[in-house]
Amino acid sequence: MTSDPLGTDAPPAGTDGNDAPHLGPDAPIEKMPVNWLLARLGKRVLRPGGRELTEKLVASLGVGPPDRVVELAPGIGQTARLLLAGRPDSYTGVERDPGAAAESRAVVEPLGGVVVEGPAQHVPLDDACATVVVGEAMLTMQNPANKAAIVAEAARLLAPGGRYAIHELCLRPDDLPEAVEGELVADLSRQTHVSTRPLRAEDWRRLLDGAGLEVIEEHRAPMRLLSATRVVSDEGAGNALATAMRAARDAPARRRVMEIRAAFNRWQDHIEAIALIARRR
Repeated sequence: MTSDPLGTDAPPAGTDGNDAPHLGPDAPIEKMPVNWLLARLGKRVLRPGGRELTEKLVASLGVGPPDRVVELAPGIGQTARLLLAGRPDSYTGVERDPGAAAESRAVVEPLGGVVVEGPAQHVPLDDACATVVVGEAMLTMQNPANKAAIVAEAARLLAPGGRYAIHELCLRPDDLPEAVEGELVADLSRQTHVSTRPLRAEDWRRLLDGAGLEVIEEHRAPMRLLSATRVVSDEGAGNALATAMRAARDAPARRRVMEIRAAFNRWQDHIEAIALIARRR
């Protein structure tokens, strides 16, 4: 993945499990994937439940000195800072792109962590090397085979009793008709130019269970990625204002953001953020 300043592991469309054409930061505005579009405007947090749900997830993990932490796709290192604040025995970030790895390294190495290069499906680390594995805003954008492969890899990295934490987009309710799901997925993928494949809560649990991981904790939050209050909460007042000013000067980008926000609003009754912590049996 090309360096992603948003702190996600959302792969460029068309790679690592996405079916959409490969588009990146140089794509025309009307075709630019949402992560690069928001990066163009200076937005730095792209997680379904925002910074608040990330902080809740990390607090629930209770990382401490005995832990050996592996984070998949640390991005700009925002979650890494929270994890390292618990003073784990070790922290290793895993990034597939050299540029992104360099960005992560600049954050985590001064705090005692390391970053290695490799894909989330084939992490270059030993079996049972971690007591905690974390991955945020990455599985939603993978096809079913890649979802299963990444979760299985997280389970392989964990020692027995270790915890795997995810933060993803969730469909609701669990009995959402398949026809509605199909329309939702098609609309969000079309508007964001990223293959968007959220699961129902029971399906996220089933995915983890299939890799020998038992869910022990769950948190949910509204999916308000582009609401004004969430942007200020996630970015801080200064960066939120700067982002808004860039959008005001960039009419094509502003139009795309409004279209994406409208799509999120259309489906607000059927999407939310979910954070799960599962323990390896």
